[in-house]
This record gives sequence, C-alpha cells and structure tokens, in this order.
Amino acid sequence: MAGRINDEDVKAVRDAVPIDAVVSEYLSLRNAGGGNLKGLCPFHDEKSPSFQVSPAKGLFHCFGCQEGGDTITFVRKVDHLTFSEAVERLAAKAGITLRYEEGGYNPSHQRGERIRLIEAHKAAAEFYAKQLEGPEAETGRRFLAERGFDQAAATHFGVGYSPVGWDHLTRYLRGQGFTDKELITSGLAQDGRRGPVDRFRGRLMWPIRDIGGEVVGFGARRLREDDNGPKYLNTPETPIYRKSQVLYGIDLAKKDIAKASRAVVVEGYTDVMACHLAGITTAVATCGTAFGQDHIKILRRLLMDNGSARVIFTFDGDAAGQKAALRAFEDDQKFAAETYIAIAPDGMDPCDLRLAKGDEAVADLVEPRTPLFEFALRQIVSRYDLETPAGRAAALDEAGPVVARIKSASSQHEVAVQLAGMLGILDTQFVVRRIGQLARWARDRGSDAGPAPRRADGPGHAIETSAPRFSGPALNLRSPAFTTERELLKLALQRPELVSPAFDAYGSDEFTAAPYAAVREAIEEAGGAELGADLGMDYLTRVREAAPDDTVRAMVTELAVEAIRRRTVDEVYAGEQLVKVRLRAVERRIRDLQGTFTRVAAQGDQQQLASVQNELWVLQQYDRSLRNNGAQAL
Repeated sequence: MAGRINDEDVKAVRDAVPIDAVVSEYLSLRNAGGGNLKGLCPFHDEKSPSFQVSPAKGLFHCFGCQEGGDTITFVRKVDHLTFSEAVERLAAKAGITLRYEEGGYNPSHQRGERIRLIEAHKAAAEFYAKQLEGPEAETGRRFLAERGFDQAAATHFGVGYSPVGWDHLTRYLRGQGFTDKELITSGLAQDGRRGPVDRFRGRLMWPIRDIGGEVVGFGARRLREDDNGPKYLNTPETPIYRKSQVLYGIDLAKKDIAKASRAVVVEGYTDVMACHLAGITTAVATCGTAFGQDHIKILRRLLMDNGSARVIFTFDGDAAGQKAALRAFEDDQKFAAETYIAIAPDGMDPCDLRLAKGDEAVADLVEPRTPLFEFALRQIVSRYDLETPAGRAAALDEAGPVVARIKSASSQHEVAVQLAGMLGILDTQFVVRRIGQLARWARDRGSDAGPAPRRADGPGHAIETSAPRFSGPALNLRSPAFTTERELLKLALQRPELVSPAFDAYGSDEFTAAPYAAVREAIEEAGGAELGADLGMDYLTRVREAAPDDTVRAMVTELAVEAIRRRTVDEVYAGEQLVKVRLRAVERRIRDLQGTFTRVAAQGDQQQLASVQNELWVLQQYDRSLRNNGAQAL
C-alpha cells in the first residue's frame, strides 16, 4: 500500500508550482480583472468563459459547473489522478523529492499507476530516440530524409526507432525497474508465449504527448517489406491514452494556437512536422481516428472562442479526405470559431507539398481557404443533377437539414441564401423559409426532453440545476441581503485583515443564506479572520479543509476567487459591509421581539413583558448607533 505523503511536502508542492502556470498548459487564460484570469472551463462545455483562476490565492473556480480548488485539485481532476499522483506529478515539475510516512521513498511501489505509466513512456521515448542513431535504423533515417526531415527535425519532434528484436524495449524497461504488469498495461509490450514482448518492432516511432507535454503513447510507421502489420500502428487504449482525446503536436502548438487564435488540423505526423518546419506552428493532427468532439474541446479551450478564432482543416483532396471534411462539418457547430478547409490545387498533403514546392508553399496553403460549410454543401450538391427540378429538390432535401443545424439565425439565413445560389433556385426566400421550417422542427423535437437546467453565466447570477446544492428555495444573489452577505464573506476570505477582529464576533445566524452560514462556520473552525490575516495563503487552505463537505468547500473556493464588487477595497468599504450585515441581523431580531411583545402583552405576563421590552429597547438603541456611527459602533 502506498505511503502517505508528508504534509510539509504537500504544502511545499502547493506553494512551489503557480496555479496559472499549470492551468495554462490546458487552456488559454486572459485577464479577468481584479488580479484574476479567465478561460473556458475544462470540466464542462460552455460558450463564454466562466472559469476563473486566482494566482495570488492559488485557487481556481468555475462559476458554471462549480468545480474549484487549488493546484493539486486541478491536476487531479483534469487528468483523473489520485491525490498522491497529482502531488507526485507537480513535485516532479518543481524538482521536489517527496517523503512518505510509511516506509520512506520507494517509487516502484508507492507511485500511482498513471505516474508509473507516464514514466515508462518517457523512458521508452528516450530509448527509441537513441536507437534512431544506430546502424539498424538506417531505413528510418532514410525515410525521414526522403521527406525532408534531418536529424535536427527528428530531435525536435522526438522521433525514434524501435529495434526489430522481440524484447529490446521490454528488457530495457525491466532494467529501469518497471514490472511486466506495468509494461502490458502501458501498451508498450504485449503478451507473448514466454512473457511480454515489444509491441513495436522495426518501426519509426513518433511520441504522442498530451497537452501537458507528457508522452502517453506512440505512433509507429512500418518500414520493412516483411512487416505484415498495418502501415501505421498506434498505442492501444490504455489508462493514459485515448486516441479520441489527444492531438499530435498539441504540446508544441498550444502556445501559438492561443496567441494567434488559429489552429490548423492536418492528417498525419509528417504533415505536422512539415507545417511546423514551414512556420505553421499551430498545426496538430489526430492519432488514427476521425476529428471529433473531444478534439474540439481541446482546441476551444485554447482558442477561447473569441470573434477572430479560426480552425483550418487541410484534409487531402482525395475521396477519403473529402469524407473526413464532411465528418468534421458534423461537429462544426460545436465551435464558436470560424472553420475552413484548405486543399492544395494538386491534392498534395503538406508533407508532399513541402518536398515539391518548399516551405513557402506550405505556409501559403492555409491562406486561400474555403469555409467548411461551403465545402460540405458543395460536396452534397455535386452528387445531384441540378439541371432538373427533381435533382434540385433532392439536393435541397439533403443539404437543407445541414444548414438548419446552424445555431446563429443570421448565419443560417446567410448560408441558406448561398445554398439557393448553389442549387440555381431563383426563389431565394423559398429556400430560406424551408430551412427555417426544418430548424423549427428540429427545435420542437429537441424540446420533448423538457427544459434544460439553467446554469450561471458568471459571478452574481442565480444557479439553478436539477440537483440543488442546498435544500430550500434557490439562492437569488440579486437579493440585497444575500449580495451583502456574499461580499462580506469574500472580504473575510480574500482580505481578512480588513474585517477582523469584528467579523469573528459574527454568528453564523447573521448569514441568512444557508450556504453562507456554512462558510461562516468553516472560517470559524479554521481559526477566524484574525488568524487569517497572519497566515497568508495557508488561511484559505485551512478554511477549505475545515469545510464539512465538498459542497461547502466549493462555495469557499468560489467566494475566494470571485472579484470583490468595489474597485477600491479598503477599511471603509469593509466596514460598510460589516455594518449592513449586522444591521439586517438586528432588524430581524427587532421584528421577532415585536411579535413576541404583542403575544406576551396579550397573555398578561408582566415579568416576561418587561424582559422583552428591555431587550427590544437595547436593540433599538444599537440599531440607531449603527446607523449613526457605522463601523465604530460594532
């Protein structure tokens, strides 16, 4: 059983790796104001960014799906790791050696499965790269040279070679401390008659990295005539490799994709290499599968779906390439970016184009481009005889539903007009009306499932889901009472020095929203705001750990990340929030006592009546003092 990581080491890891640097490896972040950054959430689909990162606090929070936490939590959730695995990965980045409280440090037994599989792939990539230098790999080096790639290019992309023998890599990795079970699970080896044997033998090897830069699989190209396997052989599905969830070259392209708001999708490993060497450093490719929904999610988080974002597909001009383009168009509406297709006039792929005409021709390939919807519609229309009314009607029947799927009403109308021109139908409005009718039918069919739950568009909006986070009515954050309570709790978490020690005298009953009362109790359990003023970032960690469950913990993170409503945050503003929350609590108590006074007066109990009257007088005086003197009366 794995030993528990020393608490001091966990804290050192949390402090050593900036959360914005880690999150930026998975999505594009932009300024959100107040020292925060924002981006498209990696945990749910959204059109506008509601995911925020606070570098100063070391926390993230999504106001759409409510996921949140620190750097360790982010890595654990985004890569589906255990807590220990996430700490180990971050420790490796920071160069921190971890101590384990049971039996010291024993990586072969105590490191999590994912970490071990990642390490095995890293070692394999280094092994394959070294083999490319040997005499046996001459055919591999010749293959690369014939396609315009020298040793420097091979090194840049980590290209390697797998020896012909049965167990060269297996024996090497065993010597590095990896078990047979780990080799089989990783997909680097497979069962043979006498034990594990290498999966890849006598092939040119491309390491496939995830968006964080970790090697998670390989693409292997056949080189020998006596190799009866497929032309390209990829790593099988493993705990760390899902071909539908990786893009080859994304680790090299991600920064330029985010910077340029442009991604170029090609078909193969050599195409990615050719594009990058020609200056198109935003090129990526799928790994033995069609471009699909999970690939879109990866790119959308980098592109941020701003108005200038572009995705350009460079599929081959042959029938297979056209089919791939049509498949891509099926998911086109999942992009907010504009999508295009670029095909060389002679149908060459980027690698062949670079060989024949040089880097400049590859760079020029993505400039004269056709909108993907136009290409898809032309492919559909080309199958019909448009010289006859029946042919035009049949083409409209097939192309119409495609246009009807366009969500933007203005774009749908514009494309409908273009379709009418393609079909040669002079009555443009007939086509527009027909497509509008198809769109309404599609919406009506989709509405049978009932209304979708509403989610927050960002801070300060109500959150309504099918599974309420707290019992009772939905929290209306537009209520002045709730808004003030929320603001005071944000101050207590983000600027505790401004509200302490007064805040620590507030009871949880002074917060009328159940989630806020729970957060107040967590702050008290963690030692209060006054202690928080001295602890720095450790304070938020303590409050989150003091939360009774994940729901309250998520609320703590949300309040710690959300920007305070005032641009200038000082003691005066903090005092105003303290007074407003206290005043409302006093007013509620006065109303309760006035009702009690009426009941007791009717009963004739003079002693109890005097007690109620005295407390009521004291509270009324306190209410007046708060109104007249503000925070000085607290």
